[in-house]
Amino acid sequence: MKKSQRKFKIGLDNYCLSPLQLNPMEVLQWVKKHNVEGVSFSGIEEGNQDQIDEQYLKDLRSFAECNNLYLEWGGAQHIPRDMSTWEKKDIFGLNKKVAQQAETLGVRVVRSCSGGLMRWDNNSPKTETLLMEMAKALKAQRQMLMDFNVILAIETHFEFTTFELLKIFEYCETEPGEYLGICLDTMNLLTMMENPVRATERILPWVVSTHIKDGGILLEKKGMTSFVTEIGKGIVNFREIIKGLATLPREVHLSIEDHGGYFSLPIFDPQFLSEFPDLSSGEFACLIDLAFKSKEKIDFGESQVINRKGWAKVCEERVIRDIIALRLLLKTVE
Repeated sequence: MKKSQRKFKIGLDNYCLSPLQLNPMEVLQWVKKHNVEGVSFSGIEEGNQDQIDEQYLKDLRSFAECNNLYLEWGGAQHIPRDMSTWEKKDIFGLNKKVAQQAETLGVRVVRSCSGGLMRWDNNSPKTETLLMEMAKALKAQRQMLMDFNVILAIETHFEFTTFELLKIFEYCETEPGEYLGICLDTMNLLTMMENPVRATERILPWVVSTHIKDGGILLEKKGMTSFVTEIGKGIVNFREIIKGLATLPREVHLSIEDHGGYFSLPIFDPQFLSEFPDLSSGEFACLIDLAFKSKEKIDFGESQVINRKGWAKVCEERVIRDIIALRLLLKTVE
């Protein structure tokens, strides 16, 4: 295959810069200063939410258009539950407000994340229950989202596997590019016990936005640990993933999302492992292989695990290195 004719735009998810405590306009200014091509606002810091009125959104749109920056919005949810108490809640109004904001911004892609860790919580509802509730809630939002010309981009987060997300789309009787899509977080796939390349292939037609994030996975006495690392230092095969994205019939931006943190995967607990019924022996073997490769990178000092508290100290410098690394990587994709 020859080098891709598509020129991807490289941007940031604003979550990368959260330790800097920038408001949305300051994030755009930071991006312009560092010659990045856009921002995916996956969420707005609580202290900045009050200023997000219609005029502020128009100012953001004007700044982005004047500087040829792409914008993507966020703040939507797809599981109709309070994820800490598991009480049911109505998410229609929340998503409608977010969709209205996106329309004012002139943005079509809106990231949705409910932040669930239900497989790690023995008191949570069953995954199948949450899947059905989510599907019914999203099906009821179809016309509203289409009226605002918005695609709700469900992040590959810690809620559902790609196998399960495909079931959601089938239940909602929708097609790629209509009103539901995927925000492809490349590292989160590891935490959900999926090989990033294989998972991307499964969900590829639905991808409308990305969180380009590198990471690794380690095999330990208590199970596995997935972790975030800077781009090029982990084991995510971005070349294959980007080749796949280049085949899509729509423009998809590469939004870097980096942060500290690691996640425990108690794979030796039969109950936990049973929460991933679609995990094949072949894909599990791939994860073991990636664990050995991750260990080698750790041992040789190529990669390191940084906790979330340590992220503030390295945030800005590491994000700048991420930008440089992704630009270089794009040049090698053939």
